[in-house]
Amino acid sequence: MKNFFNTLSNIWKIEDLRVRIINTLLFLLIYRVGSYVALPGVDANALGSQANKEGLLGLLNMFAGGSFSRASIFALGVMPYISASIVVQLLGIAVPYFTKLQKEGESGRTKLNQWTRYLTILITLLQGVGYVRSQINPTAISPVMGQGLFTFSSVIILTAGTLFVMWLGEKITDKGIGNGISLIIMTGIIAQLPAAIVDEFTSRVSGKNATGGPLLFIVEILALVAVIMFTILVVQGTRKIAVQYAKRIVGNKQYGGVRQYIPLKVNAAGVMPIIFAQALMFIPATISSFFPNVASNSVMIALSSYTSWLHNLVFGILIILFTYFYTAITVNPKQMSDDMKKNGGFIPGVAPGNATSEFIDNVISRITLPGSIFLAIIAVIPALANMAHVNSQFSRFFGGTSLIILVGVVLDTLQQIESHLLMRHYDGLMKTGRVKGRTAVPTAAGTVPPAI
Repeated sequence: MKNFFNTLSNIWKIEDLRVRIINTLLFLLIYRVGSYVALPGVDANALGSQANKEGLLGLLNMFAGGSFSRASIFALGVMPYISASIVVQLLGIAVPYFTKLQKEGESGRTKLNQWTRYLTILITLLQGVGYVRSQINPTAISPVMGQGLFTFSSVIILTAGTLFVMWLGEKITDKGIGNGISLIIMTGIIAQLPAAIVDEFTSRVSGKNATGGPLLFIVEILALVAVIMFTILVVQGTRKIAVQYAKRIVGNKQYGGVRQYIPLKVNAAGVMPIIFAQALMFIPATISSFFPNVASNSVMIALSSYTSWLHNLVFGILIILFTYFYTAITVNPKQMSDDMKKNGGFIPGVAPGNATSEFIDNVISRITLPGSIFLAIIAVIPALANMAHVNSQFSRFFGGTSLIILVGVVLDTLQQIESHLLMRHYDGLMKTGRVKGRTAVPTAAGTVPPAI
């Protein structure tokens, strides 16, 4: 405990780090306050019955920190920006113009950021219309405002709210600590945790339907800690490939001649396979809503049920397939081999050129299989917890997208704090070793840090 307080003291002594942490907390406070400001013309009391969202809507509500169910000005959060970033990233693989921008360095990144912002506005406008029409009960709208005026004003405000949250994220990255967009998502997720824990504890120890008692609640907390540790292993897992650089003598100085490593992630795809698989798993429920006759089919019922074994089996298989797909389109062994050759590097025992590219590709294929299986296990744990009668809100923290984002963001932020400490010759955050964040992913455009 003494070392813990010494570390906090050291963090507070570093002025730049202290200012950055305070800035981050203030920006996040602004975001949380704004998440409780309802859209003009909405009666917040009439939205009480919509607070518990399920499925994809529940996931969006968690990412938005409850703003989605409260019809807040930040109801859409940063998800349109994340969607736009994914689209631009995929365009960089399929469209030559965007591929060229990715290779132009800082100027190219500036143009890509502009495209991302324009696309964010377009996506927000479309999602805003859908949100107002489908998620806000007409009885909650003030009779003073007509449906048309309310829709128009709300879409404009929702768009402005998303752009403001995006700006807050960029300010946190620039003047705070950690990745701003990731911290905003993490704040929205973790804001739901206290209420979920209280509800789970209440359901276990009090009330007419109390089951298990405090002992079972403690077992659930221990299981949550074990799942978090397992998730950290998956997020941090790497396969290092040794790279030797040839010696070069320029004047009186020697360059190269050192051995470095390429850290290939066991889970290079991050949370994207889960997001893609979740989107597909909502297709059966959508089809059932349009075709009532199909809804009575036993297979469709099983696929639409979050806690059915068939649903989770198909969900896990889709995650494995999407992990291979997303890793294949984001990690480019050929580009890595070419960059290595230009810098005079080679893998010991492997010939430069195509042989190096094939070697890296084989290594990626081998480590992606266990990584995808572990990712599928993490993704279905919330459903298994729900089958074990864990509260639906609390079970979401046992795995899935939310837990992977929480673990990754916390590790990245702690790594940045530790870097500031070590740069000023203070001790790190741990007695042995160092905190390691999510290693940047080698892509066709170079080394790109994870967006979420």
